[in-house]
Amino acid sequence: MELRQLRYFAKAAELLSFSEAAKALYIAQSTLSQQVRQLEDELGVQLFERGSHSIALTEPGERLLPLVLRTIHDADTCAALIGDLKNLITGVLNIGVTYSFGPILTETVVEFMRRYPHVKLNIYYKPMAELMALLKARTVDFVLAFRPTESIEDIESHVLFDNHLSVIVRETHPLASAKSLTLMDLARYDLALPSKGLQARNAFDMYVSNCSLPLNVRVELNEVNILLELIRQSNLVTVLAEATVYNRPGVCPIPLDIPSNQMDGCVHLLRNSYRKHSAIEFIKMLKESHAVRARIGDWFK
Repeated sequence: MELRQLRYFAKAAELLSFSEAAKALYIAQSTLSQQVRQLEDELGVQLFERGSHSIALTEPGERLLPLVLRTIHDADTCAALIGDLKNLITGVLNIGVTYSFGPILTETVVEFMRRYPHVKLNIYYKPMAELMALLKARTVDFVLAFRPTESIEDIESHVLFDNHLSVIVRETHPLASAKSLTLMDLARYDLALPSKGLQARNAFDMYVSNCSLPLNVRVELNEVNILLELIRQSNLVTVLAEATVYNRPGVCPIPLDIPSNQMDGCVHLLRNSYRKHSAIEFIKMLKESHAVRARIGDWFK
């Protein structure tokens, strides 16, 4: 069997469509179908149930898939390792980022592209749960997100900077001059909050779950850029990590006076997994960026 055949099988299993898999791989559908058929003939089993408009994995296909994915990962790791040993920082770097990390990432992305023009960057902006799934599947090389409330199996988290939940308002808002705010202060205003499931919202809900104080949540959004634009153009109030509004004009953060108000910004990596030279360089550059260098640790030397 050939590595190419395994890649074709894995992509077809992911998309459950020969035509979509062929498009994703930039090959003809007939080529993909032929290679998968040859793999089945060599193994002596049928890997897919084929319908007129769809395909599905057979039991042997389901058993084979995790082994194939591991083989592909090991092959890619070998190629990356050899490239690094030759001191060639080339290839592809896949980064997972939660929405809150966007503002502090731009500086490093621009500088990294300038220094290493032959490395392609793929940046995935998604909620943390989805990014952790991508990390476990080795779709991304590392994830930038706040520390989860509970540890995640096979993933190690390294603190990059300290952060806190803050009340975010527009610069001309009546609350903008406050030194700090309490939940009682928030109860007097209409709120626009990040959607449930996003890290800032999860942290905020933990604090208010045992509080009988009614909060008037008028809007919930899962897109931070739109949420901040809404805050900038109205008297609505939101609660986000302070880092979210780094270099954002028109809005300002105010400390939220609640106990244990801590949201550590972290780099999350798959435990016992090979780390690309490009990933190590990017993380070092991020640590040295203006956005975080005053608040970082020294774990990744």
